[in-house]
Amino acid sequence: MCEELQFELFELTQEESQVIVHFKIHSSEEEDAARIWKTTFLIDASTGVRYPMVHSEGISIAPDWTRIPANKPLNFTLFFKGLPKKCTVFHLVEMIPEPGGFEFTNIKRNSSDIYLVEM
Repeated sequence: MCEELQFELFELTQEESQVIVHFKIHSSEEEDAARIWKTTFLIDASTGVRYPMVHSEGISIAPDWTRIPANKPLNFTLFFKGLPKKCTVFHLVEMIPEPGGFEFTNIKRNSSDIYLVEM
């Protein structure tokens, strides 16, 4: 098997993994709401390659909204296509056509690929 084909097969096997990000958002107002856009990605900090969100649980996809009750956080989970093993730092960016998208930079990779973000 040629070296290029071996590399492509290696990359395909790496992409079968997932990265899971649990969120806990506290309301900044008496009643607030949140949503996530399908254009939310993990970005490899060293290469700039984007890895798409593949699923979400506990939060609405834009244009719909999920209400955040007063005095109680909204807990939700985002699932992303797996990062390559050589990625050690990544960014989580919600690329949207308006202000206010999520952006968390320089997240250090861990061995479980499960993360918690609290806001």
